[in-house]
Amino acid sequence: MYRFAKAALNLSGQATRQVRHGSTAPQNFHMKYGNGLIVGGATFCVAVWSFVLTQTGITWNLSPVGKLQPKPWRQAEEAEEE
Repeated sequence: MYRFAKAALNLSGQATRQVRHGSTAPQNFHMKYGNGLIVGGATFCVAVWSFVLTQTGITWNLSPVGKLQPKPWRQAEEAEEE
């Protein structure tokens, strides 16, 4: 566990230094690709969830309110005989 924690801190330190000294990505990356990535990601997400909801046949355990009725009450047979 110690090695894992040390490696995690080292990675976060590297990320911090990279942010401080300038990223390796070009400065105009978000201007060029930001909107396209958001639209593409949203489209992909909607397409996947549309497929999952309509084609996979998963039972979603929706609320049973109004669908289940209680069984009629039954007296115990011993109580009727006495």
